Amino acid sequence: MNTVDHASHGHDSAHDESYGHGSRKSYLIGFALSAVLTAIPFWLVMTGVLTPGATAVAVIVMAVVQILVHTVCFLHVNTQAEGGWTLIAYVFTAVLLFIVIAGSVWIMYHLNTNMMPGMTTGEASYTP
Repeated sequence: MNTVDHASHGHDSAHDESYGHGSRKSYLIGFALSAVLTAIPFWLVMTGVLTPGATAVAVIVMAVVQILVHTVCFLHVNTQAEGGWTLIAYVFTAVLLFIVIAGSVWIMYHLNTNMMPGMTTGEASYTP
């Protein structure tokens, strides 16, 4: 008979942690945080306890925090995984997203301001 050593195939917890695989504890913590970070914005929107602007900011903040929780708990992106290259790639992606979103908002704001000057004073811009 051929016996197989299961520890040599990477089934022990110490080996799994070194390669960035999560433990049951990290998955349960991630699940609990994700559930809470989903329930809070839902409650804020459904009850209307904050002003619409504050609610929007709170929902966006909770979304960013939830992205970070998913990244750490489920995707296992940290400074130890693959020599830190996954974290560098993640930061690079976040910077690119920020540039694209901020640039788009800036362009739309200035287009609205410069292309629609009659709309800000209440005057009709079209006269036949």
